[in-house]
Amino acid sequence: MKQFATLTLAAALSCASGAAFASADLAKAKNCTACHASDKKLIGPAYKDIAAKYANDKDAVAKLTKKVREGGVGVWGQIPMPANPQVSADEATTLVKWVLSHK
Repeated sequence: MKQFATLTLAAALSCASGAAFASADLAKAKNCTACHASDKKLIGPAYKDIAAKYANDKDAVAKLTKKVREGGVGVWGQIPMPANPQVSADEATTLVKWVLSHK
């Protein structure tokens, strides 16, 4: 039984890390990494800073999904985030959830 539990946990962690890698690849494919990094500000804020800012905001996924697609300015300074219409709503939601998972 202990062996089964260990295998189940290993499979779950593998799936979770696979999703994280897929989201990282999506961020690269959609050029998010041109302006953002995990742990430091580039042109835009670090993913971990975004996650911290929105940690207690129940509407964060919806707000940020819209911002990814439509762009915006003013939350992090005066450098605008351009609109990204090439990112589908589903892709934007996946990316936002991934960004918000950063610690």
